[in-house]
Amino acid sequence: MASKKAYNVEINRSYCKSCGLCYWICPTKTIIKGKYDKPEIPDQTKCIGCLQCERICPDFAINVVEIVEEKSEENK
Repeated sequence: MASKKAYNVEINRSYCKSCGLCYWICPTKTIIKGKYDKPEIPDQTKCIGCLQCERICPDFAINVVEIVEEKSEENK
């Protein structure tokens, strides 16, 4: 059985200007409004990989990466 894909949301803090678009558009609320309106990611497992945050970010500060598990020789 195929397992659920996992994603890691990375925010480059040096590019982010805390505009709020990412947490406004996130359908799963993986990215939330934090202190001083800075985006925070309290639970990476909520991300479904829709890439909406990455596409809407005007400063290219967000990168969504699929987490790929390496298969052992026994599971191939």
